[in-house]
Amino acid sequence: MSLQTTDPIADLLTRIRNAVMVGKNEVRVPASKLKLTVARELKKANYLADVKVESAKPRDEIVITINLPGENANITEITRMSKPGRRVYAKANEIPRIKNGRGMVLVSTSQGVIPGHTAIKERLGGELLLKVY
Repeated sequence: MSLQTTDPIADLLTRIRNAVMVGKNEVRVPASKLKLTVARELKKANYLADVKVESAKPRDEIVITINLPGENANITEITRMSKPGRRVYAKANEIPRIKNGRGMVLVSTSQGVIPGHTAIKERLGGELLLKVY
């Protein structure tokens, strides 16, 4: 397994999506600040049960608990919006609402990675990272 990927966020989302599809409760990904921030924002919005960082030999790992045993996952769909080949930016008034507010979009702003509704409230635009519902 290679530790370097072209798009680390897409790798994180794919691992979470695959784990949800096969019914796994936990997934481990190589750690980075951006991946950890994205995972913590998803936990804050109650899409993930827990996010921890464990020390491992070549590189630390992020241990993501998707759902507790016996429960269903809160994620129906999770999709990358901005890709390395085609970046997607939006002003504060252009940030989309996902599923009439039942979903969430994460935006990378000058203040860091924040949910779309917070970016709209604070009048911040930026790169649209992902959408989840």
